Amino acid sequence: MSECAKGESQIQGFLDKKKPFRSRFKVYHTMEGLEMLLYFLIEIEKNTGVQPPVVLRKILTL
Repeated sequence: MSECAKGESQIQGFLDKKKPFRSRFKVYHTMEGLEMLLYFLIEIEKNTGVQPPVVLRKILTL
């Protein structure tokens, strides 16, 4: 079962290639989870001065 089907996603932010921003964390597919993701993206923007690109990936598990 994929993470998407479980109603949650793992989030990892990067300041630069191979330079992670904080630890990876879980976000639930709820309004609260989206709000948590938004605040995380705003925090990255405050630290870098640029709006971060967002990459969505679906990981299949069999």
